[in-house]
Amino acid sequence: MKKLFCALFFLLFTVNSFAQKNDYSVFSISDSLKDNANAVLRLDQMDITIASQRSMNIKVQRVISVLNSKGLNDVDGYQHYDKSTSIKNIEAIVYDAFGKEIKKIKRKDFRDQSAVSGSTLFSDNRVLYLDYTPISYPFTIVYTSEIETSNTAFIPQWYFVGGYYLSVQKCALNVTFPKELGFKKKEFRFSDFNIKKTTETDTQLSYIATNIPAQKPEDLSPSYGDLFPKVMMGLENFHLEGVDGKATTWEAFGKWYGDKILTGTTVLPEETKVKIKALVGDEKDPIKKAKIIYDYVQKKSRYVNIAVGIGGWKPMMANDVDRLGYGDCKALSNYTKALLQVVDVPSYNTILYGNPYKTDIQSDFVSMQGNHMILAIPTGDNYVWLECTSQDDPFGYQGTFTDDRDVLVVKPEGGEIVRTKIYDDKGNKQYGKGNYSIDKDGNFSGTLAIISEGSQYAQKSRVETFLPNEKEEHYKEYWDNINNLKLGKITFTNDKENIRFTEDVHLSATNYGAISGNKMIFVVDAFNQSTANIKRIRNRKNPFQIQRGYLDTDEIEINLPEGFSIEFLPSNYELKGKFGEYKTEIIKKENNKLTYKRSMFLNKGKYSSKDYDEYRLFMEQISRNDNAKIILTKN
Repeated sequence: MKKLFCALFFLLFTVNSFAQKNDYSVFSISDSLKDNANAVLRLDQMDITIASQRSMNIKVQRVISVLNSKGLNDVDGYQHYDKSTSIKNIEAIVYDAFGKEIKKIKRKDFRDQSAVSGSTLFSDNRVLYLDYTPISYPFTIVYTSEIETSNTAFIPQWYFVGGYYLSVQKCALNVTFPKELGFKKKEFRFSDFNIKKTTETDTQLSYIATNIPAQKPEDLSPSYGDLFPKVMMGLENFHLEGVDGKATTWEAFGKWYGDKILTGTTVLPEETKVKIKALVGDEKDPIKKAKIIYDYVQKKSRYVNIAVGIGGWKPMMANDVDRLGYGDCKALSNYTKALLQVVDVPSYNTILYGNPYKTDIQSDFVSMQGNHMILAIPTGDNYVWLECTSQDDPFGYQGTFTDDRDVLVVKPEGGEIVRTKIYDDKGNKQYGKGNYSIDKDGNFSGTLAIISEGSQYAQKSRVETFLPNEKEEHYKEYWDNINNLKLGKITFTNDKENIRFTEDVHLSATNYGAISGNKMIFVVDAFNQSTANIKRIRNRKNPFQIQRGYLDTDEIEINLPEGFSIEFLPSNYELKGKFGEYKTEIIKKENNKLTYKRSMFLNKGKYSSKDYDEYRLFMEQISRNDNAKIILTKN
């Protein structure tokens, strides 16, 4: 009996100790970490062991409690692999709300698919991902993986906070490396978070972060990647795609990349060379030659996405792109470069972060960075930039995906950090000119020409590619201030030479003017009302950012109905401040006509959280004036 009691006690003690050691019950999470959270990261640990210049092992363990369906994306249960990166282990265990194991997911249960859709050339680039559909919420997943890779050029950036609505109970990073490889790191935004550096020697680096509450996004905030803490890491002596490299200076790094990775990738078939020379003919101007070739590439090729880190940074061969007619950004840029070489036009591969949110290459941290490649053609002291993945962009136009950021231009003599084209705020312009008429029943009919340039060209020119139902949906959303809107003839003029897009739209609506007794009321500004609903945010934490400024100007002729006279006309209005300028003017003309003029200029910039209320008031005043009404009286 005594032995049985001891055995039971030992068993209960063991089970209880294990439960305490791995308490996956959601109910043990503190309320402060559940507040504003869709998921709680109980543990996020990465152990990076760099054994040599050609060998890196990365182990990941994530314990995440998913509180609702919106937190499902925070599981991040996936792993890429290719011929240079092998997955040694990957598995997941699912626990219910009480911490009881309900499912074990082994490697064979993960989905295994190509990381590149529509391509056979990159069949080695694959991804294993966890495809789990929960029975109920909340639940907890323990995900573990281990990979080995010969590519040490890409040491993962480490984010202590993975995004909004995600709290962190414990986050740990441990890195081990040989001293002679020249390990380096750069820390970002540690001061406002509970992060401790527990180890820093010439062969080891460790951090731990605990109890970071979830944050809610705030309107106009910078990207969370520019708000939350992170660590960038790299090696001065690294390995990529079978080649050893050095990252001591950008010049040396660029020289290595050009000589060791890009060399030999621009070979083309002889028949293609003959075709390109015939296409260019006797043209001598390098930029005009480049335009001809850019047009050729746009018509011949299509873009296939290959994720960052998959496929490495060695472009597929130019003759393969020529044969297949597709490639990723590196492949298409390199193919265009090869075609330009045929007609003696120099161009340089350019590495950058491609995103509508402007992100710089960190110029003070020499390492493999970026997620995109474009082409730079030198012209005097400047460059013409080519986005080779687009089948629609005008020659030399950067739009909002690659503008105004630090990039790495890879020249034969080495790398150079350069700023891409900055579109001046007043160059991002939209000019509206048109007219509308109101009849005696308050019905509306009008025409409007909208001309867009600068970054506004990128936003507007895509409408040309929409299907008819998509165009109708777009304009009804654009003019959501006009009830009962009916669209008539719509024509587009896409002037790619001057990078100017024009929309000519005919539209009408019933009951635009509200009639009450012998009076009619309607909003003067029918075509370009600011409906910016800037939320009131009490105790705002984050700065806010206007990524791109713009200038809108409008001149509209208004034909008032016969048999009515003006009882009330809105006053002219002007507003100036640190965020921009706004002005409206209404001019009375003969024969019951008005001319309405409006200009709205907004400055780009980064502003402190303390400026937010002032900005909100600025935009509210504009919105209120844009909604100013005219009152007519029936004679």
